Amino acid sequence: MSAVAVSEEHEDPSRAQEEPVVPSGAKKRCGVLRVRQDTSRTHGRGEAAVAPAKLRGIRPVGAVAGTVVLALTATACGLGSDLGGKDEEIAIGIKFDQPGLGLRTADGYTGFDVDVATYVAGKLGYSEDDIVWKEAPSAQRENLIKSGDVRFVVATYSINDKRLKEVDFAGPYFLTHQDLLVRGDEVAITKVEDLNSRKLCSVTGSTSALNVKEELAPKAALQQFGGYSECLKGLEDKKVDAVTTDAAILAGYASQQQHWGKFKLVGLSLSDENYGIGLKKGDSELKTQINKALGEMVSDGTWRKLVRKHFSLSGYQSEPPPAIED
Repeated sequence: MSAVAVSEEHEDPSRAQEEPVVPSGAKKRCGVLRVRQDTSRTHGRGEAAVAPAKLRGIRPVGAVAGTVVLALTATACGLGSDLGGKDEEIAIGIKFDQPGLGLRTADGYTGFDVDVATYVAGKLGYSEDDIVWKEAPSAQRENLIKSGDVRFVVATYSINDKRLKEVDFAGPYFLTHQDLLVRGDEVAITKVEDLNSRKLCSVTGSTSALNVKEELAPKAALQQFGGYSECLKGLEDKKVDAVTTDAAILAGYASQQQHWGKFKLVGLSLSDENYGIGLKKGDSELKTQINKALGEMVSDGTWRKLVRKHFSLSGYQSEPPPAIED
């Protein structure tokens, strides 16, 4: 939610006595003024929170976790009301290690999923500075949601029947397919069967690699590493011939500046992967709100702009935005 900015000067001196000056970055909800003073926190764009200006005429009476809370008389809100029940901050799960989708850098967080999450949070009433980003590794996404550590997860989170037994999904907001990434000058691999007797790389435990090995190209020599960066290094050094996972993930890696022109997507559709926003089971109100935000993201042109921003350098041709499910 937007910070409340109030001028240091008041035209009406009597009003200045009735209402305290609220510095930029402060939060005022139901008669309670919260002023952040923790300059160590880093926000979405990698900028440290700025210590607020001194409040004139007000003496702080206590501080908890670097925050001064000043109790004011609340006449417009009932007891326990908090302007729609939103917390001051919102925790969102993303990937920290996937270029183009969710990546933590020295300057903050970047990627398509990060921008989608920021847009949705904005529609829910939260500013970018209200977001607390939490890492959501694939194996931990359901636990983070069910424990309440995050409000929702936007992390290349494919909707499937197994996951729907544990969490709910808004969306989908993106459709991708399992594909192959090869060297930029590769001409012999144009279909999955061409991987037979070739070296295929993916990460340990990847269902994408097993899908190719067991079903599509059983004679492929499968090599599994701890991360996709290792696979790309192997591809560049000609130790492997192809890397497989979701096309969007591969495109993100190929779009990194150090990889420009080195790799290309084959352009296959070996599976359908509908990315959704994971949330707690039964939270129908939040699901409805997120679906509305996703619909607006498409209709106002933001979705297409974000796709171009994060994937255009790899030559990745995305599918149109998928239909949002009720």
